[in-house]
Amino acid sequence: MASIACIPSVPAPGDATELRARARGALLGLAVGDALGAPAENLKPSEIRARWGRITGYVAEHPAGTDDTEYAIFSGLLLARHGSALTPAHVEAAWHEWIADRDEGPFRGAGFSERGTLENLRRGLAAPISAQHRHAWSDGLAMRAAPFGVFAPGRPVEAARLVAIDGSVSHDGEGIYGGQAVAAGVAAAMAGAQPVAVVAAALAVVPDDSWTARCLRRAVAVAHRGERAVRSAVVIGGYPWTDLAPEAVALAFGAYAAADGDFAQSVLTAVNMGRDADTTAAVAGALAGATRGVSAIPKAWTTPIGPVRGRCLPAMAGYHVLDVADLLTPWAAARGEAPGPTDFVLAGDGTEAPA
Repeated sequence: MASIACIPSVPAPGDATELRARARGALLGLAVGDALGAPAENLKPSEIRARWGRITGYVAEHPAGTDDTEYAIFSGLLLARHGSALTPAHVEAAWHEWIADRDEGPFRGAGFSERGTLENLRRGLAAPISAQHRHAWSDGLAMRAAPFGVFAPGRPVEAARLVAIDGSVSHDGEGIYGGQAVAAGVAAAMAGAQPVAVVAAALAVVPDDSWTARCLRRAVAVAHRGERAVRSAVVIGGYPWTDLAPEAVALAFGAYAAADGDFAQSVLTAVNMGRDADTTAAVAGALAGATRGVSAIPKAWTTPIGPVRGRCLPAMAGYHVLDVADLLTPWAAARGEAPGPTDFVLAGDGTEAPA
């Protein structure tokens, strides 16, 4: 396994165009993967084949991102507001301001980990007690972790530190580790690291004996044999929950490694493995998008991606992942092309307004 030392240094200011392309690739790749994988969520590969054969593009009439994209935007805006000074108190306040203290959308707060967190916050519990629910091990943090890698290109340890702060409100243990692995991987890819170093960065920030690390190692070890081998190495047969962070993160990295970072193949491999397909494809898309840049994403897949609808988080309605990517691109912000950490507030209708 490659050392974390193989990760290139942060791109120089003159490379701002490339950095922006990787940032946009990461977050648009997340949204595309989410939309491609949504119809296959919770399905087995055999069920996917019976319905569509092999999925090679959108199978939904109106493809759109799910809670994965909306929560990624939520975390991206939170990070843009506070930057490296982010604290658990900031995260908790944002959950109240943008989610818990507002009317919920049709998704009612999204997955089990989010529902448990919202229930605890509404009962007056604060972090880290708010994360003490039955699904603290879910992939709910991993699905929103990519913005932290975008924010900290070439600094996987910093990305992992910040995403753990975000996750302290909603996750614990393996749920945190899954988010850290994704954030660190994206941070490495943002600096131009090759897939082997991206995987090494992810492994370097989680405990070596954790379930997450063990699953991730098993997935990438057999990635050269294809998606069936990756799935067999990771998925626990008969286990009912598909949003298990160690499994979902390993499947995503396995798909990315099997495709050697190619965007289309990374995402489609994740989609066709089923299980929590929207999340695994979103994570694989973020990794591959950061690796290859936004131009690597097929135009036919990017065209349907517009501002999110706020079906899960009404406060996020109207935001586009590309706007968040630009907001988080460090050199763009330094050159005055994006708002600084305190230059915007969230208006009552979920739109951005000057502070």
